[in-house]
Amino acid sequence: MKLLIEIGNTCLKWALLEGAALGPMTGARHFGALPIDVLANWETLGRVERVLVASVGPEPVLEAVRAAAAAYWQCPLQRVEPSAHAHAVRIAYADPRRLGVDRFLALIGAYWLESLEPAPEPENAPELKYARAPRSERAPEPERATLIIDAGTAITFDGLLADGTHRGGQILPGIAMLRDSLLRGTRLPPHHTQDQAERWGQDTGPAITAASLHAPAALGERLRETLTHETGYAPRVILTGGDAERLAPLLQAPVQLQPDLVLRGLARFG
Repeated sequence: MKLLIEIGNTCLKWALLEGAALGPMTGARHFGALPIDVLANWETLGRVERVLVASVGPEPVLEAVRAAAAAYWQCPLQRVEPSAHAHAVRIAYADPRRLGVDRFLALIGAYWLESLEPAPEPENAPELKYARAPRSERAPEPERATLIIDAGTAITFDGLLADGTHRGGQILPGIAMLRDSLLRGTRLPPHHTQDQAERWGQDTGPAITAASLHAPAALGERLRETLTHETGYAPRVILTGGDAERLAPLLQAPVQLQPDLVLRGLARFG
């Protein structure tokens, strides 16, 4: 049994990997340290043979995880880092170390993730005939690209072609950061409102909250259109991250919510 851990800027997520079976994901805010309830949860786990970690978060959290692995299971900790090519995915960055490991693993997880919806047929295209691989080892349908949106502290957008080529990506501040940066950089008084899904806010607070949701959604739609233009096929759209469910209703295309996408990528290294 292996323990897979993702350390983000804000949250800690983990799941158990037994053979090829990935268990359910659990998550918690870490506040720059390893919360006591996380330690209590890990103390109840059975024998863990190895701990695999992907971290873009604070170094003290990683060191606390390392100490917990040594204390509870006396097992090694393997930190996965980005590379130019791994598990059929080829990274666009000239220096793959500059790509966040969460994005790197999300690309791998998406490549090996079976889509929940059938691939659409392009207009005026000849019939495609190909053999399907086994369900557990099937990559995206041959003609489809993938747009991955990871809505967390930052919101990242990555394009992945069907052959595993990373097209590149874009990065925006996350929803909370968009709102906070506007309030810090202006003389606007603080506004505390619920998410505003309407396009026209009729007060300053709703206008700010609406824009912080519609801006990343609009960029997602623009990049989806770009992939469609480049490949000739509408890509599937995968949303992950803590704010994925807040953005999903604002996207026009069907989306696949996959909260454990990074851990699925990490599981390929197990």
